Amino acid sequence: MAGEPAVDAGSAVEPGGREVMLRDVRSYRLARVQEQLLKHKVPAILLYDPVNIRYATDTSNMQVWAGRNPARYVMVFADGRIVAWEFHSSEHVWDGLNLDVELRGAISWTFFNAGHEAERRAETWGAEIVDVFRQHAPGDRVLAVDRLDPFGAAYLEKHGITLLDGQALMETARLIKSSGELVLIGESLRTAEKGIERMRRELRAGLTENDIWAHLHFENIRHGGEWIETRLLASGDRTNPWMHECSSRVLQDGDLLAFDTDMVGPNGYCSDISRTWLVGDGRPSDEQRKLYEYAYAQVHFNMDLLRPGMTFREFSEKAWKIPEPFVKNRYCCLAHGIGMVDEYPSIAHSVDWDSAGYDGRFEVGMTVCVESYIGADGGNEGVKLEQQVVLTEHGCVPLTTCSFETDWL
Repeated sequence: MAGEPAVDAGSAVEPGGREVMLRDVRSYRLARVQEQLLKHKVPAILLYDPVNIRYATDTSNMQVWAGRNPARYVMVFADGRIVAWEFHSSEHVWDGLNLDVELRGAISWTFFNAGHEAERRAETWGAEIVDVFRQHAPGDRVLAVDRLDPFGAAYLEKHGITLLDGQALMETARLIKSSGELVLIGESLRTAEKGIERMRRELRAGLTENDIWAHLHFENIRHGGEWIETRLLASGDRTNPWMHECSSRVLQDGDLLAFDTDMVGPNGYCSDISRTWLVGDGRPSDEQRKLYEYAYAQVHFNMDLLRPGMTFREFSEKAWKIPEPFVKNRYCCLAHGIGMVDEYPSIAHSVDWDSAGYDGRFEVGMTVCVESYIGADGGNEGVKLEQQVVLTEHGCVPLTTCSFETDWL
């Protein structure tokens, strides 16, 4: 249950054993994609999202840039064959991978790359996609796609290809983590913990929010991490409402400082931890302690509640009841999936269920972030907490040992 020690993910792996583990993780993830294709009777999926490409193939090439500039893409077939269109002179990113892959050169038809020739170049791209699809899946007409700009979608549909929502297939494939994935997630979390420890060690009045935030980036890059998805660190009155981005505000003694790591670390897995601290050596005020007590109670009540077999709606209905003064500024969800980035599902509060909720069922092997933000409408400060967990047969188990301010309770 929630009181159990953190799962020992990310512990040291012998070099030879690590290669075996990575091979097993890659095989597992590709098999999960194939399983979804076969289940939905779809012969292939065309991937542009860099995270989906990483999941299916374990290749990485300028992930953030490629997320904005669709310049590499991969078609995965239900039988495991892969055709990959790689960015200019980057075929080396596939070295050392045991994949049944045919490498080709990518055609980019964004306005940045093609200017006013974008539509014509998209037709050249489309003709090749259709040819490859029909060559490997003769007679089939349904192709799953995770994301595609208008010219490309129009060309494929014009030439008899029916497009299916591939993002739903990939999110479902990524849902259940293997034991090897938990090791890789643990390695990312240990890096995040080093960054958090460094932030805490350097925390003092007179520094800026940006000064403190830089320490998380430092440790992430130093240990082979990749990027941080947001800039969610705030202090003082900028902690209410939540979602103020990190700034040049100077920290003052007695401020609350809250952050959300959103860190894509080593191995491409996300570490998503939120904590709230006090600046300086003093004691928090009664109001600060009350805010923290509520946030801590919400996270841990919901961790104790969460278990495999429970539906999303049941969890939402039974979740910790937010006191009325804090309802308006509630966090955007009660909990969400986590893997390489934030993933399906996102669990809506009961008050939001009709507008934002959808049902499903928690399963063993899901990794989840349990969320809380407590800050009164019109209040001076707020507290943000978040714990990353894995669902086991016994319930919800923390994946991080990053401490809470239990002496405030």
